[in-house]
Amino acid sequence: MSEKLTKLREQIDRLDDELLKLVNQRAELAQQIGHLKEDGVVLRPDREAQVLTRMILQNLGPLPFEGVKTLFTEIMSQCRALEAPLTVAYLGPVGTFSEAAMRKHFGHATDGVPCDTFDEIFRAVESGSANYGVVPVENSNEGMIGHNLDLLLQTEKAKVCGEVILPVHQCLISQCSEMNAIRTVFSHPQSFGQCQSWLNANLPKAMRNPVSSNAEAVRLAAEHSHDSAAIAGKNAAELYGVPVLAENIEDDPRNTTRFLVIGSQDVAPSGRDKTSLVMSAANRPGAVHDLLVPLARHGVSMTRLESRPARSGMWEYVFYVDIEGHQDDAKVAAALAELKQVASFVKVLGSYPVAV
Repeated sequence: MSEKLTKLREQIDRLDDELLKLVNQRAELAQQIGHLKEDGVVLRPDREAQVLTRMILQNLGPLPFEGVKTLFTEIMSQCRALEAPLTVAYLGPVGTFSEAAMRKHFGHATDGVPCDTFDEIFRAVESGSANYGVVPVENSNEGMIGHNLDLLLQTEKAKVCGEVILPVHQCLISQCSEMNAIRTVFSHPQSFGQCQSWLNANLPKAMRNPVSSNAEAVRLAAEHSHDSAAIAGKNAAELYGVPVLAENIEDDPRNTTRFLVIGSQDVAPSGRDKTSLVMSAANRPGAVHDLLVPLARHGVSMTRLESRPARSGMWEYVFYVDIEGHQDDAKVAAALAELKQVASFVKVLGSYPVAV
């Protein structure tokens, strides 16, 4: 071993020793803050978003921005766990993209609660058996996930506290060594939609069997190993010990899913926020246009508008809207107050930091 290499490794050892001391000092300060909190709330989404943003802006490399974000997410996760355990519900079983989104946002020092359905996630948050829940609401290729939008409208206690943007890379996973032996493919319906062209080109005769989650698809593919495959992420393949036959089979390499974090708390402004709401218009000409006027008048930018059939009657609709800014911001508050005067129904789903 060269003398230069030895010296470099000695420098790394000294830095590691210093890093460990600094991280433990941070953890001690986090514990002190926890003792001072009167409300007992462990997670402050606004504060954590500010920390991540500041670290990314100060990063001069060579670590990539995503690496810095992951590093400090895990540091905050470990420090948070010293205050109290945090439970987060997600669509299970273990190995789903929902679990990956949960870990990306909350870190690994978090107690994940796998649920069988999205309804169960909302019930866990509303009942207090989970501190938070993570649910997908939008895919860049397949659009909105309508059922979860309906649940956001119906929930009484759960509020949107954050968002997670997760790049989704699908794999064909199977015990079959040859692709032409595959007769059945298991996956979640959303994943089938994201890989439709690839499946048409490579497995045109295979039956597509939709199941509740991608992790469940891998389990079934392992169980029917002689002629079955699953579409899921690498994590699920590793978890169930099933080989990956093909990687990145999604039709669009930019395939991304947006998840919302739901909880019971109101989130304070972070400086870069988003507000989600749902509203309906009166049944008269120009009513939808009138819903948008308050936003334009007060200079509030709308980033998403999605209509869904209302359950109140045939041919009636509700509109899901994302706007820039926090509901406590002066111009957003003014726009919302005016909007409530012209809309037949308005529900603010929550204000939360934009995904870092």
